[in-house]
Amino acid sequence: QVQLVESGGGLVQTGGSLRLSCAASGRTFSNYALGWFRQTPGKEREFVAAINWSGGNTYYASSVKGRFTISRDNAKNTVYLQMNSLKPEETAVYYCAAKERGSNSYTKPHDFGAWGQGTQVTVST
Repeated sequence: QVQLVESGGGLVQTGGSLRLSCAASGRTFSNYALGWFRQTPGKEREFVAAINWSGGNTYYASSVKGRFTISRDNAKNTVYLQMNSLKPEETAVYYCAAKERGSNSYTKPHDFGAWGQGTQVTVST
């Protein structure tokens, strides 16, 4: 199973930017599609963005489209989430997730078999 470690979270003001990183180890990175989800206490884990194994296809939640960009560097075994124009309601723990090549379903948590420990993003007003 691939292991995932997120980094890059922190405190940012409304309208600011952050870039999250997720480093993978343990398996062939290019065999995996990657996703980002976020979760706040008492709520279900919410899809944010995903990218297929080659990086040729990306998927976004409607709420972040145009502001967030997911990308991957297969040479560095890392996936990134560039977040711009952040809003206070986007304060959450952000999780990186991986799924092996297979179905083209990327937006549900159960689509993914491996998860990182999460990184906190706090957007202040």
